[in-house]
Formats: sequence, C-alpha cells, structure tokens
Amino acid sequence: MDKLEEILNHVLNWELLEMTLSNRKCPGDIKRIKVRPVIIKDKLVFQAAQYTQTQVFHKNIEEDQAAVWIKELIQNEFKQTQIKTGDKEYTILSGKKGNVTVKERNTAGCAAADKRNLSHNRKKTYILPEGTPVPFLVDLGVMTPEGKIVHSKYDKYRQINRFLEFIQDILSELPKDRPLTMIDFGCGKSYLTFAMYYYLNVLMGYSVHMIGLDLKSDVIRHCNELRDKYGYDQLEFIHGDIADFEGADAVDMVVTLHACDTATDYALYKAVKWNAKVILSVPCCQHELNRQIKNDMLEPVLQYGILKERMAALMTDGLRGQLLEIMGYRTQLLEFIDMEHTPKNILIRGVKTGRTENRGKRMDAFKSCMQAVNGDLTLYRLLFPEIEKEEEGSYEE
Repeated sequence: MDKLEEILNHVLNWELLEMTLSNRKCPGDIKRIKVRPVIIKDKLVFQAAQYTQTQVFHKNIEEDQAAVWIKELIQNEFKQTQIKTGDKEYTILSGKKGNVTVKERNTAGCAAADKRNLSHNRKKTYILPEGTPVPFLVDLGVMTPEGKIVHSKYDKYRQINRFLEFIQDILSELPKDRPLTMIDFGCGKSYLTFAMYYYLNVLMGYSVHMIGLDLKSDVIRHCNELRDKYGYDQLEFIHGDIADFEGADAVDMVVTLHACDTATDYALYKAVKWNAKVILSVPCCQHELNRQIKNDMLEPVLQYGILKERMAALMTDGLRGQLLEIMGYRTQLLEFIDMEHTPKNILIRGVKTGRTENRGKRMDAFKSCMQAVNGDLTLYRLLFPEIEKEEEGSYEE
C-alpha cells in the first residue's frame, strides 16, 4: 500500500472534517472538489461538492469506493489536496506523473470531530453563531441580549449569514495590505451593512471604510446613531440616490440587496466604472424587461402574466451577468436564499479578472439574445452609450 492510499484509508471515515481538491493539472469544467462525510439512511457516505465556474454539483460516493475515486483524482486531475481530521492536517501535492509529496502536522485538540452531527440535514454552523450576542443584531431585533435568535427574525438571521458566506468565499480576492472601500447601495435598515463591517473589521481584522446609502433619511439617521453607539468609526451612512452618488473615487466591493428594477443597473454600472474587485447583487422587481419582452414563438407562454414576469426576471439577470463577463468579471448567478422564503433569491457575484477574451463574440451573442426578447436594458445603455455607432466586433481584444 503506497503512502497516498494509506492516508486516504486513514482519513475517509466519520472523523473527516474537510477535504478540498484544487488547482487542476489540465483544463476541465470542475475547478475544485470539496468532500465531507454524511450519514444518509444510517449509512456513511462521502458527499462531493464539485464546483464549476458558475455552478456546484453534488455526488454521493459509497464508503468502499471513496478512496479509489479520490486517489485517481489526486494523481490525474488536481495538483493540491488539503485534508483536515480531528487530530491531523495533510497537504498533498501531486506532480504531472502522479507522484505525490505529503506534508503532515498534528492538530489534536483543535477540533472535536466526535461531537459533529453528520446527518444529511445536520444543524448548520453559522458565521455569526446563535448563543453569542452580537450588539447590532440585538438592537436590530434579530437576537435577544442572551444571543438567542428571535423566532420571527430567523429568516433574516439566515439571510445575513448566507450573505457573509458569499463574502467568505471571495476574501482571497481582496487585498489585506491596505484599507478597503465598500459600498452597500440601498442599505435600508442595514442588517447586512453592519454584518459585513462586523465580520470584516471585527472578526477578520480587515481595515474597511464602509458606506451605506439609502433614500430614507430617518433610516440613515438611526443607522448612524447605532454606528456611533458601537464605535464603528469607519462605517458611515449617507442619504442619497444610487444613480446620483458621487461620494467615492475608487471602490473595492459593491453590494446591492433588492435594489428595485433599474436601481440595480445603476449600481452595477458604478461598480464597473470603479473597477470594483467584487460585486454582490441580489436584484429585485425587474419591471423594465417585463414591459418590453416580446417574442412571437414564446407568445403562447408569455400570455400568462406570472410566467412572463418570471421569465423577464431571469432573462434580465442572465443578461446582466453576461454584460459583467464582457466587462472582465468572472460572474456567477447563485441561489441566495431558499425559494420558500423569498422568490427574489438570485445573487449575481462578479469578481474582476480583467480577462476579455472573445469579447466581440460575447457581445454579438448578448445582442442576439437581447433582440430575441425585444429587450433594451438600462445597464447595456449605461455601459455602451455609443454602441450602435461601433463596427461589429470592435470590442474584440
């Protein structure tokens, strides 16, 4: 038995905390794989979350097949594998010919694997855990002073933590050697604004200047009062409109949660113009395309108002995602929160790469799609005000 097989046989049990395979050896749809043990119908299996550029697919592997499957991936597909158990941590590096080197260290006492619940629907561990009072969550009515979640606010609590998970996923994209500027457009009561500042500044140690912007002056006044109460001196709330905001020259991350209709387009436009490294947007009320959408072939379906509304919303966000791709963003459309809680559950996440390969072809495909639904989107007009004057393919780089 070789060293790799020995390690896999040792760690592939209920004590496995985390296994991540990453850094592909050759091009492929699957960019990384995360493996964890779960109990399904009283049987131990290993659930593999396989991440593509824009989606995640789950696969359950039987216990007796897991070692062979993972060993083949390590030798042939991925250069690096990180494994954590209750008492050890392994880093496995795999060469071009499948040869591996292993770094191992003891982590006994760092994790209590025997206390984990491995059920398929196990209780989720949140970034802001229940039982630990967080001042702004108490004042905003989400938590009691003892840290218990208020029953009527549990969906809001889950929403906040879910959003923080999206930020957690892109932390490596944000520089930590300088102060960051972030803007939350349409911040409202600022549950998320406070949560982001608390997570990044207090918990993670980032130097952050964060701005919350909203049209409601009374809400802004209250949020600034809470800001002063907590001593969050790099957090400020401003009364104003997204389209007219000129209060920053450069921004690292732009956030919008349920900015209504074309307000999302103005927020995305400003993020692109600032060259924001990260964009997180949950759109809302996509009325613009709903008024425009027309297609003779789809008319039998579009006659039903509820279907027309949903199709317009999906098409709007898909086209927005493509525009961000054209502008050099690696873009994903992800489920923000379960449909049972809100139908406004799609999050657009863009990370600036600057790559614009096949830009002309992408633009042609975008325009064909927009024309097919008779669309004329605000974001398109904002980003390309002179587009109709350009030659076909003039955006190719």
